[in-house]
Amino acid sequence: MTTDESIVDTAKYLRNVRPIDPDEIFEYVERTPHPAVVRQTLREHAFELGIRERDDGTFVPIEDGTIRPTFRGVTAFPEAYARRFEELLVERYGPGWPSSESGDRLRELIDQLKVSYFADESVTYDEETALAYALYHLPDYYAAIQYALDELGRAGRLSCHLRVLEIGAGTGGPALGIHDYLPDDTLVEYHAVEPSAAADVFEAMLDGTRSGFATTVHRETAEAFDPEGEYDLIVFGNVLSELSSPVEVVGRYLRSLAPDGTVLAIAPAEERTATRLRRIERDVVDRNADLTVYAPTIRLWDGYEPTDCGWTFTRKPKVDVPAFQRRLDEDRSVDGDSTPGDGTYTKSVVQFAYLLLRKDGQRAIEYEPDPDRVAKMAEMERHVTERIDLAALKLSPDLAEDGHPLFKISDGSEAVDHYAVLTDRSALNETLADAPYGSLLLFENVLVLWNDDEGAYNLVVDGESAVDRLA
Repeated sequence: MTTDESIVDTAKYLRNVRPIDPDEIFEYVERTPHPAVVRQTLREHAFELGIRERDDGTFVPIEDGTIRPTFRGVTAFPEAYARRFEELLVERYGPGWPSSESGDRLRELIDQLKVSYFADESVTYDEETALAYALYHLPDYYAAIQYALDELGRAGRLSCHLRVLEIGAGTGGPALGIHDYLPDDTLVEYHAVEPSAAADVFEAMLDGTRSGFATTVHRETAEAFDPEGEYDLIVFGNVLSELSSPVEVVGRYLRSLAPDGTVLAIAPAEERTATRLRRIERDVVDRNADLTVYAPTIRLWDGYEPTDCGWTFTRKPKVDVPAFQRRLDEDRSVDGDSTPGDGTYTKSVVQFAYLLLRKDGQRAIEYEPDPDRVAKMAEMERHVTERIDLAALKLSPDLAEDGHPLFKISDGSEAVDHYAVLTDRSALNETLADAPYGSLLLFENVLVLWNDDEGAYNLVVDGESAVDRLA
């Protein structure tokens, strides 16, 4: 028996008897290894043993059941992570990186990334491109994943003992967000698949995460990686739009999803990427009969699937601009139409599209519409110019740049887009504006109009209408 095996066997015996103290049990292990060796071995096998390290240095079993999240939103990218990332920049470019030629190079790379993104062109992530990408995207990716994950956490869908697989892990924004969202006593085995130089940034950013959050980086493509075992959470963070066959890739990884696990995918909120995510969702669900949309685009009517444009996204509070972004934005000379400090190289807006898929049939909202009580969007043509009652999900922030507030709504049966237009706000209908993204609303006495310019239905919520939150 090796020393590691002896330590693990001893821990298995003691874990349910008393806290495991490396300074005590080393004497009971064959060859009496140093307590530091015992401690490191216990950390490396924590997931297998189901134990976590306490502040006093002892190890105890983790609790059974699901996590109790304390999430209240994200206001900033943590200072410790910001310092860690700036250390990478200083290591690569020197302490004066923002105002030197290196700063100009990073700004140029960010400009190129934006152009490539909007042109739908692929990007090769060498060392410098990975740093530029992280510089611009770490904060908002860190925030976005936590809001999406909270859909599961507050519903009791995340256990205290998690295996996580992230495909296209990038520079670590989502992984850091998941790390900070989960309570400290959660035990996590985190596998990150990232073939590019972004993996170097990922490893540096995840270095120093708490005991019990064990990270392994696999430098392979999403198409080539062969997962082992089952995972409770499979994450695709802003990567599906970059894959040549995203539906096939998601389908392959579904085979590694635990029976009560979740696929979580996020995409930028822009129309091209957000609607592409929804097309992927629909194709994956169509090809996998045991798969259910958990949130946010729940199908309320049994036997119906949406075929509308599918541009739905959520907007969360802005995050503070971290010092490394602010310095890059301000410490530059005037160049063409750009002005130092104009926000070109900062990104505080947090808005994104996401999907959550499960195999156990569970949905975030369980609701069965009564066809004698509410109308169905699939049959909206018959109700034009009539007043109706309707049950629908709120699936956007206010989309109106000016004029009456406008919100995308869905019941999962629609073939064209439907929007709720708030023309006369009152105590009876103000829930439409105030309800959070993903809420299930009951619309009463709303006027149905066809918007020929937009090719969509407008549900007019006026002084004669009422809106209540069902879930």
